[in-house]
Amino acid sequence: MSEELVSLASSSHGRVSGKSWKAQKSATFRTQCSAGHRSNFEERMKKTTKANAAKKLETDLKTEKNVEKQRRREITLERKNAAEERRRLEEDKAKMGARKTARLRRKAGRTKKING
Repeated sequence: MSEELVSLASSSHGRVSGKSWKAQKSATFRTQCSAGHRSNFEERMKKTTKANAAKKLETDLKTEKNVEKQRRREITLERKNAAEERRRLEEDKAKMGARKTARLRRKAGRTKKING
């Protein structure tokens, strides 16, 4: 007697469902997965590394720009404060000059009544 091989159904371990309305399940195709999972791990890591390097460069440039902006702002503020201080000193000097001349006039005996 020759034994004939019986082909198994294409299901898990050759079992058949018996439910004819159910579709036969198969392994997941990579085309149905997201694009990230279709590429291999090394490629994804290279892409991630490149993106991180670009992001780091961008943040460094932004930080450098902000530092420069802050430096210019401080210089402007210092100049403004120095100008205000000079103006205040000039006013004080003018006030002191007026007081001193009034004192000298009084010493000399000249007053508003006399000079008119």
